[in-house]
Amino acid sequence: MKLRYRYRIYPTDSQKIALAKLFGCVRVVWNDALAFCKEAYSRGEKYLGESELQKRFITLAKQTENRQWLSEVSNIPLQQSIRDLGQAYKNFFTSCTGKRQGKKVKPPQFKKRKSTQSARFRSGGFKINQHNVYLAKLGLIKVEWSRPLPSEPSSVTIIKDAANRYFLSCVVEINYEKLPDNGQAIGIDLGMIDFATFNDGEKVKAPKPLGKKLKRLRKLQRHLSRKLKGSKRREIARKKLARLHAKICDTRTDFLHKLSTKVIRENQTIALEDLNVSGMVKNRKLARAISDLGWRSFRTMLEAKAQMYGRDLRIISRWEATSQTCCCCGEKGGKKELDVREWTCLFCGTTHDRDINAATNILKVAGGHSETKNGRGGRRKTTVSAASCETSTHRENKQLSLWMSHKSLFFT
Repeated sequence: MKLRYRYRIYPTDSQKIALAKLFGCVRVVWNDALAFCKEAYSRGEKYLGESELQKRFITLAKQTENRQWLSEVSNIPLQQSIRDLGQAYKNFFTSCTGKRQGKKVKPPQFKKRKSTQSARFRSGGFKINQHNVYLAKLGLIKVEWSRPLPSEPSSVTIIKDAANRYFLSCVVEINYEKLPDNGQAIGIDLGMIDFATFNDGEKVKAPKPLGKKLKRLRKLQRHLSRKLKGSKRREIARKKLARLHAKICDTRTDFLHKLSTKVIRENQTIALEDLNVSGMVKNRKLARAISDLGWRSFRTMLEAKAQMYGRDLRIISRWEATSQTCCCCGEKGGKKELDVREWTCLFCGTTHDRDINAATNILKVAGGHSETKNGRGGRRKTTVSAASCETSTHRENKQLSLWMSHKSLFFT
């Protein structure tokens, strides 16, 4: 299995200038080749291929006066830029024909100077050392090795984000050892008040980094909007805003990685519900809070780590009435509003915590049915019988008991 290991690097001032030249050359080669491909497509011509594009926009372009400065940087990232363009077009074509599963892939777009910059070096253009990394025509760059590399990387990518931070992304081959089967099974209900509720009663609070930094974020956005475009003060304000966005993203990602690793290591079978996150974020009142949680990222991490460590991840259909069904007797109590956190079953009289009951039902459904791996096996909607149309909340239970007492007094 191939994975990416990312490390923070600290180039010197002269190396930052050289990296800026490298990023600019990679971007120009990509944009020139993409513009030619789009013009050729408008004329009805076919895609030339990577070798012809490299010859035209790298080898021959260096001999022209407008592009002679391409020879000042390493030729390896320029060639890799053309390969990446070819792969982008391949993904787009396979997505259009239906051979590629998942969401439709858009055609490649032009690269911008102010977005995230990157340049990839393959074997022969880099060398990994104990405290640094050597890159062709850039020299030795200091690296903070936060964890050891499991093997020699096949390629490395230099990345500069919007907050002016530099990273080294290494592609390595890993053979993971399967974790021993401990026989543990767990059902997880994802929510907004508690990020994850397990069927054993444990609840995990979400860090909600965006909600905690929202006041500071709005302040920095106001400061940026008031600055004159192109001025130095606007660039300073932009960097401050970008650093805050990076802090929010890093906090969320760190939380999701730690929680997903803990769940994978402690359980053999993990049951999760297929949530329609893209549809839920269309609710303007809950969109920001849902996006701040990162439900989809958590599921993606669980899927990847379950495959690596030999765990069984089961995704049940979204149409299962896990919050409406009593986990003790199996009867349905009807739809409940979001503010109803506890309810009592009208059939067996058991008092349930809403989230714990849902997590228990998720585990039961995952263990009793063979759902598809992507969780889209069930397209049916839950039907509520006439005998269970009442929502059994504490408030309605009081009204029911009061009505029963008056009824007994009237008929006796």
